[in-house]
Amino acid sequence: MKDDVEKSVPRAVRLRLCEWRDEDLAAFADLNADPRMAEHLPKTLTRTESDQFVSRICAHFEKHGFGLWAVEVSDVASFIGFVGLSVPRFDAHFTPCSEIGWRIAHSYWNRGYATEGARAAVTYAFSELGLSEIVSFTVPHNLASRRVMEKLKMSHDPSDDFDHPMLSEGDPLRRHVLCRLKNRPSP
Repeated sequence: MKDDVEKSVPRAVRLRLCEWRDEDLAAFADLNADPRMAEHLPKTLTRTESDQFVSRICAHFEKHGFGLWAVEVSDVASFIGFVGLSVPRFDAHFTPCSEIGWRIAHSYWNRGYATEGARAAVTYAFSELGLSEIVSFTVPHNLASRRVMEKLKMSHDPSDDFDHPMLSEGDPLRRHVLCRLKNRPSP
């Protein structure tokens, strides 16, 4: 990620959304290996899979000029997970689109970090990128992520819900709820 892109991301009150560093990889691998974090994902990740994920994140930044930023908590932790924007790698009724997402280490849950970082990413999506809409999706029983979506004022229409095309039929995680947030420019 280029430094000028990083500087244009609004700084949250307690957080810094930043470029990935080599020293983030071990903490990210620990996060991805935690079954509590992966409860609503297809599986935990090995260190190799986690590192490959970061490589895809960095390639996304190169291709699109935005992506999933590493999250640092000022005076608390140099890495707690990611928050940001991505372009989904699958086709669905709502693609192409830009998705907002987050993944925070379990020891930092319930402190408002995902919401704070996501609000900064929303500001960036609308004010810097000029996006007209962002989406977010998760499994119906991921109540923590759904609460973040609600705090972002995202709307949910059950007719938008979908079966995730990257998960096989019969997978209990296949069904997803889709939430949308439209950019409403100031008058």
